[in-house]
Amino acid sequence: MDIIELFLDEENEHSGIEAISVVESPAIESDFIALKNQEIKMAQVDKEKRILMGAALIPNKPIYRKNEKDEGYYVYFSSDTVKKASEMFLIRGNQSKATLEHQMAIQNLTVVESWLVDDPKMDKSVKYGLDVPKGTWMVSMKVNNDEIWNDYVKTGKVKGFSIEGFFSDQANRPKEQIEEELKADTLLKKIKDILNDKKEEI
Repeated sequence: MDIIELFLDEENEHSGIEAISVVESPAIESDFIALKNQEIKMAQVDKEKRILMGAALIPNKPIYRKNEKDEGYYVYFSSDTVKKASEMFLIRGNQSKATLEHQMAIQNLTVVESWLVDDPKMDKSVKYGLDVPKGTWMVSMKVNNDEIWNDYVKTGKVKGFSIEGFFSDQANRPKEQIEEELKADTLLKKIKDILNDKKEEI
């Protein structure tokens, strides 16, 4: 089975992450946490923060894909690519670009925090029960969209983040290394077919 590294072509202005999608089954298999504020405000009313925190990209995570011929393969992002992708996402001002299940653009969802996990044991995500490896790109997204929050987040219809954008690829990762990871990760889920040979929705 092919093992393909996806990377950024920094000379291509279209390369990189265009938006973050909220989805039911994130390919990286890392659900987000919906944060609520339990503190009593001046009006004596508990108000929701409406913030989603979760992993946007996990380095070296094998992700199962299928092509138009229904042939399976795996893709992954190196730590360096995850770092560059997170930086380019912010530099290009894509913080407020969001979609629902990669199908339609949605308004009033904005990334308000973005960071790379440096110490998995001390990272702020640990406080909320998230367990991600070093180099993971974490985001917190503010949801000022009543329909998305009430009908999708609260009901559990969406459970995690999924990035979408344009990447190049190369199949040069040692197969022995990724095969070991695949043996240890038996819960990989199939995600939707590639729309074309360049656009990746991950």
